[in-house]
Amino acid sequence: MPRGGRRTGAGRPTGSGMYGEKTLAIRIPISRIEDVRRVVQQSYFLPLYQSAVAAGFPSPADSEMEGKLDLNDLLIKHPAATFFVRVSGCSMIKAGIHHNDILVVDRSLEPLSGKIVIAAVNGELTVKRLLKEGSGIQLVAENEDYPPIDITEGMDLYIWGVVTNVIHTV
Repeated sequence: MPRGGRRTGAGRPTGSGMYGEKTLAIRIPISRIEDVRRVVQQSYFLPLYQSAVAAGFPSPADSEMEGKLDLNDLLIKHPAATFFVRVSGCSMIKAGIHHNDILVVDRSLEPLSGKIVIAAVNGELTVKRLLKEGSGIQLVAENEDYPPIDITEGMDLYIWGVVTNVIHTV
């Protein structure tokens, strides 16, 4: 019996992948895989300076650069499970989440009590703090003008993911 090589009917059907076209397998040295991933993901490395910026009294600037910073590495821990969503409204203002901010949301994280989550309640999307106490569940706003949402029997609740970062424009 022959080994290796092409076999009739083996593999995925042509065009059935994510891009709907033929693909080509390539070999990459293990030491260069991260370099190729960065190019494919179009990562941009920006300078990260070693000294922190004083938010109180000014301190002398330190011109030494600590290294390069890739925002993908900083903000996204699970790329396949991460998405972005833009905020509409001001119910989470005291949590530092403002209208038009962009949230980084990770679907792979467990929605623990106290975490800020993206939830669908009866088909309506919202960003709120998840509180679980006993068998009770509440979605709580970080603005006293918005009452908590008590999740009761018969309500449809689906947690889309846990908010990990807020991108806020000043």
